[in-house]
Amino acid sequence: MKQWHLLPGHIIGHTSYRLLIFKSSAFYFLLFTFYFFLTPLAVKAGDITEQFHSPTKKSGLRSTRDDGDTLLRIGEQQYAKGTTHKAIASWLEALEVYHAIGDLGAVGITYDLLGKAYVRLGRYKEAEDAIRRRLAIARDLKDFQAQIFGLNNIATLMLQRGQFAAASSTLTDALKIARKLNDIEGQGLSLSNLGLATARLGDYNKAIKIYEKALIFRRQSRDPIGEANTLNHVGDAYLGIGNYQDTIGAYGAALRIAKATRDRTNELRAIDGLVSAHRSVGRYQRAFDLLQQRLLLAKDLRNLREQLNSFESYGKLYEQLGQFSTARNFYERAILLARKLQDSQKEVLLLDKLTQMVYR
Repeated sequence: MKQWHLLPGHIIGHTSYRLLIFKSSAFYFLLFTFYFFLTPLAVKAGDITEQFHSPTKKSGLRSTRDDGDTLLRIGEQQYAKGTTHKAIASWLEALEVYHAIGDLGAVGITYDLLGKAYVRLGRYKEAEDAIRRRLAIARDLKDFQAQIFGLNNIATLMLQRGQFAAASSTLTDALKIARKLNDIEGQGLSLSNLGLATARLGDYNKAIKIYEKALIFRRQSRDPIGEANTLNHVGDAYLGIGNYQDTIGAYGAALRIAKATRDRTNELRAIDGLVSAHRSVGRYQRAFDLLQQRLLLAKDLRNLREQLNSFESYGKLYEQLGQFSTARNFYERAILLARKLQDSQKEVLLLDKLTQMVYR
């Protein structure tokens, strides 16, 4: 079962569209896990259900199903390469197909993926709409496991907006459902995200204790991706209290698991954490070595987004060292990629960095 695990600026889900070909109602991924308290949904479950009441002819249904599944896979490949706008276009097409054949489960899966993609682009209003629609479908289908992950995704958006207390409350609701179902995976996820909300509230020591509980469930469910994600959270918390040794230990453990499982997302994140930790204590050569690994990995993946992030990290490190000419070079390379990705928001932020350096 594939999951989306909570990372800064991302969304998670609990539906495995990889299983869609075999079981259309399979629910998978874990967006970041987010949402506002249980305020009225913009789209109610009943409203969504009514869209599928029109009868569909069975002739040609198989090819239509295959078209939708193909579009979903294409979108995944585009997302993995960092071309998020193209992934969204593919998933919106898939959404139309699944609407046409009245497959509510597949529609829910597609909304999961769209929510994740919109979050990556910082389009939080659209992400919220997609995630709320997904949660409404889960309620309509009385899919309690999907509700666990939907609430987690709602809480993630809250974290993105700085609504930390609200996120904590929503995650507590998700945890209650998971405990009632004795859902090991759901408990691990909800605890991990609850730890993140607690850390965002500034209580790092309490967050670490919650993470330790989450790791027990992550390991019981044999979820190495979830375990690496939680370990990265632990690293963030230790970094927050200035515990350098345990910071390195947590990120290092996450990196080892991520490499062993070829979990590139957590691998990149663990490297970023280690770079921050080493840079904070002046171990600049180690930070440069890690950044070199990061850039090579991003290029190997042909992921323009992660190449951009690598160039930006290089720029920050050289800027910290006062080597402004070299820093400018890396920022300019990052700007070129931002333009190629049509990410105007990132381009503006990077141009602002260059302007600030000139004034300095």
